[in-house]
Order: sequence, then structure tokens, then C-alpha cells
Amino acid sequence: MDISLSLIVPVYNRPQEVEELLNSLSHQSNKHFEVLIVEDGSSVPCNDVVAKYAPVLDVSYYNKPNSGPGQSRNYGAERAKGNYLVFLDSDCVIPPDYIKAVLDSLNNQYVDAFGGPDAAHEDFTDFQKAINYSMTSIITTGGIRGGGEKMDKFFPRSFNMGYSKEVFERTGGFAKIRFGEDIDMSIRILSNGFKTRLIREAFVYHKRRSTFKQFFKQVHNSGIARINLQKRHPGTLKLVHTLPAIFTLGFLACLIGAIWCPYLLLPLVLFFVIVFLDATRSTKSVRIGWLAMGVSWMQLVGYGSGFIIAFIRRNILGQGEYASFEKTFYS
Repeated sequence: MDISLSLIVPVYNRPQEVEELLNSLSHQSNKHFEVLIVEDGSSVPCNDVVAKYAPVLDVSYYNKPNSGPGQSRNYGAERAKGNYLVFLDSDCVIPPDYIKAVLDSLNNQYVDAFGGPDAAHEDFTDFQKAINYSMTSIITTGGIRGGGEKMDKFFPRSFNMGYSKEVFERTGGFAKIRFGEDIDMSIRILSNGFKTRLIREAFVYHKRRSTFKQFFKQVHNSGIARINLQKRHPGTLKLVHTLPAIFTLGFLACLIGAIWCPYLLLPLVLFFVIVFLDATRSTKSVRIGWLAMGVSWMQLVGYGSGFIIAFIRRNILGQGEYASFEKTFYS
């Protein structure tokens, strides 16, 4: 099978990110791909940036009303010329051998859908590296993100995800849901009998959100998404998904209990020490280790609080899933 890649990138008010992304794509060792930039109703468009790279990349630019990243990915997929679609976030920087790694893997062992891990580039800020640690460490995510395949099936994430045109045509692409559209897509790919695989060599440098507030909102929404996904796809909720909620409740219990028994703070101290030591070891930076303590706490409590609130709303109060899109989805 002759595989032709179409790279689809939804964008909302991120011209500087698109500049970095396209610049990295212009240095790919394998040039056999097209790029589709889908502007999702931005007030700060990136058309001038895209035009700058038109001489060196097979790149197309589309501007559409705001509908969220999932529907923007579908918009690009409908216009893609390739028979294999690759979805990237605008805040990713792509290593020079990414395309080569994807094509080599698919040609050697074809799979209907794949996902790749993310990493922190050496030029990233210490805060971005701390976020990358938190989002990929087994301590905070249970090893279900990053470069591991710890669970029974692999669920690609949309910041670095690809699937065939056949998958898109049979599934209809990303669903119109508020949060968790990538996991929903992966679940439907598997339920339709398609195979997925992690391609470890196809990693990207993911810059993620750059402030505590933005990061908290991102992981909080992910906690909400997990409950919504369980409602859509019963049986997909695993024990590992509940751990941040358990941590959040335990954290609150320790704080309250410490009013009468200060020793109840010891488990929290132990958690922060473990994170500090592990992050310092893995990043070889004491500063990143210090930052990772706060970021990891925020990752767990942000996700856990979203999970708990959504659980109460959906399972106790009987409220429905969020239906409308917001212009704040883009990480």
C-alpha cells in the first residue's frame, strides 16, 4: 500500500505556534506529506505565517467559523488528499525524522491508527519541562500517557495521532463533544474493529500551556471528560482514572485532619518529596524538580476536582453532558 500523509492542524489564535510548527515541518528528512492548517474562527489569524511557508511546504490554509478542535480536524480530513491522516496540535514542534518514523513504521507493520508520545525540547522553559514531567510521569498519570502502553489497549491522543481515511469514513471522525473528543475517537476506532498502536519513535515536542491557570483548566476539563466518556461508553472507566480524585479527596482530608493531628500532613510531605526527587533525577535539574511539585499537585487536583464535580453532576444530580463549544479548547 502506498501511504500518503496529510497533516491536519486545528488552530485558534496561535500564529506564533504555527510559525514554530511549520518551521519544524520544513526541516523534515522525508518531504512526502501535505499540511492543512484549519483556522477555527480566530480573531488573530495565521494566514500570513502559512503563506510564508508555502514555497517550502505543500501547505493549505482554511478559515472557518469556530466549532472546536474536533470538528476542525474533521473539516481538514474532508479536504485532505492523502490516504492517511495525521493530527497535530499547533503547540507542537516536530523532530526532523518524525515523518520518516511514521512512514517506516506503517510500511513495516501497517496499523489502522497510531499515536505517538511527547517530550520536552531542551529549549523549553523550566515550567514547560515541569508540565511535561507531570503529564508523562507514572507517579501522576499511572503511565497511561507519554511513551508507555500500560493498559490493555492503546488510545491515541489528538496532539499526535493518525488514522487511515477508511477509519475516518467509517467512524465519521471526531464527535461533537465538549471535552475528551480524542479518547472518544480512539474508543470508536477500536469498537469498529480497527487496530491501534503506539509508535514510540514518532514523538513530538509538546509545549503545552504556559501558565498555572491555563494548565489547571486543561486538566480540570480532562477530569470532566472522563465521566462524560464513561456515560457515552460504559465500561471504559478504569481504576487508574479515579486515582486523581482519590488523591484530591485524600489531600483535603489530610489538611482538615491536620487541624487536630499534624502528623496527617506526613503523607503529603512524602508525596512532594517523591515527586521532587524523581523529577530532579529524570530532568537533571533541581529547579524543575521544585516546579514539578507544584505542577504535579495541580495536575492531580485539577483532574480530580473535574472528575468529582462531573460525577456529582452526571450521576447524582442527573444533569446532561455539556453540549456547546467554547473558544478555549486549544492547548
